[in-house]
Amino acid sequence: MERHQFGAAVRRLRGEADPAAAGLPVAGRRVPGLRREELGELAGMSADYVRRLEQGRSHPSAGVVNAIARALNVGRADYERLCALAGYAAADGQVPTDLGPGGTRLLERFSDTPLVVSDAALNLVAVNSAFLALEHWNLTGARWEWNLAWRHFCDPFGAFQQSSADASDHETILVARLRSAVLRYPADASLAALVDELRSRSRRFDTLWRAPRPVAAYESSATFTQSDGDSLTLVGNLIAIPGDDLAAVMLTAAPGSRDEGRLVEVIGRADGPAVVKVGQPGPG
Repeated sequence: MERHQFGAAVRRLRGEADPAAAGLPVAGRRVPGLRREELGELAGMSADYVRRLEQGRSHPSAGVVNAIARALNVGRADYERLCALAGYAAADGQVPTDLGPGGTRLLERFSDTPLVVSDAALNLVAVNSAFLALEHWNLTGARWEWNLAWRHFCDPFGAFQQSSADASDHETILVARLRSAVLRYPADASLAALVDELRSRSRRFDTLWRAPRPVAAYESSATFTQSDGDSLTLVGNLIAIPGDDLAAVMLTAAPGSRDEGRLVEVIGRADGPAVVKVGQPGPG
């Protein structure tokens, strides 16, 4: 089954590939993507071997997987999936941290909506000024101060409050995403250290890690208290950015609510760029 899934993944990626990006002519093509012959030439193998791979009649070596990934110029997430389907760990097994074009476009196009982008280990890699205007993300100088899971379980924000039900949903999502990351990046020492820290510091996290719950919905709401004492309640929705193995959380208010009007006021005071890269040692 995995061999056929690998072949289907190669077919899909070949059909989505940009010939121009591979230095191939675009004119005169009847179908999008690369031909099998073109993929074979770029990857250093025959078109017949590409056909057998796509039909699930041959099992690729790790070198073949890497050659196909390079020839198709795939993103990190697709590379990880190809490796997994072929039965191999990725070459370096490290969580990618580059913001990438997908995350950059989201931050630029939703500059009037609080938005953050995190990597697979839940480290924030970029936010927008609208998010910083919520005034709840204080910096402590700790190693994991920009990590969503560590801040929730080990160093929670006083200006960020959730109901028991929303906190439970939020925690379920955080644990599920970290467990998925550990499976996909088993060689990432920093990710392993983060999980060890969370399990040591937070009994709640350790309990959920040992007995995880299924994710019902990738959203939860929270109340943010401002420095002037006023507050607003927002719903956070998770948006996957699969090509770069990143995820965004978009915070919105209920349409027509007082919170919506208050959010407009808060964002109106925001002063800064649409894309603020964060992490150690802080915004920059």
